[in-house]
Amino acid sequence: MEKTKILLIEDEESLASFIQPELELEGYEVVWAKEGLELFEKEKPTLILLDWMLPVYDGITVLRRIRKVSDIPIIMLTARNQAYDISNALDQGLDDYMTKPFEIKLPL
Repeated sequence: MEKTKILLIEDEESLASFIQPELELEGYEVVWAKEGLELFEKEKPTLILLDWMLPVYDGITVLRRIRKVSDIPIIMLTARNQAYDISNALDQGLDDYMTKPFEIKLPL
């Protein structure tokens, strides 16, 4: 059985190095990128976790470009928590929005 592949587009290495192993522990294959348009086309992921504030193209630009060619589920992971930002991102075709900081429940 093939693992679900997640493309994690996050420029903050410390956060990516926290999220990636947690998702892998849950059985997902995770591909991490600081910018993700090229890897989206190459890797053909099942889900994208997308940061808003990226060094070259912001997350909304990445979202718009992907939406031109795909309806893959995309979840925004961002520190931006204003109602306008959330509404705008969802209007652009985002599937869900999760604000930072967040925590991952560790097993007892």
